[in-house]
Amino acid sequence: MRVKMCSIHVLDPAAAFSVYTETLGFEELLAMPDHHLYIVRAPGDVDGVGLLLEPSDNPIARAYREGLHAAEIPAIVFGVPDVFAEHERLVAEGIVFRGEPVNTEWGTSAIFDDGCGNLVQLHQD
Repeated sequence: MRVKMCSIHVLDPAAAFSVYTETLGFEELLAMPDHHLYIVRAPGDVDGVGLLLEPSDNPIARAYREGLHAAEIPAIVFGVPDVFAEHERLVAEGIVFRGEPVNTEWGTSAIFDDGCGNLVQLHQD
């Protein structure tokens, strides 16, 4: 058994699709605009996990997304080979971080606002 797809609740799936593909660098796995259905995946990872950009039109999903954001808890963690380089690249693209990357005994991380209703953590072992 393996994870095939997971989801992240976003304010607007179409806008999130643009951010996740054009700015963050994910690849389109499936885009059905008429159905507000957008799935992305890590670049070059043809058998990897799909990330469903889920609309937050359900009150439970909206409350969960808003609660995480208000508590400054990342909704998802993305692994990267170099947090400092990715931080620099994304800042140049206009992504707003909650601070500089931090080194801890568990690795290096940085948290940014995806502009789609979520905080996202970058992590490097």
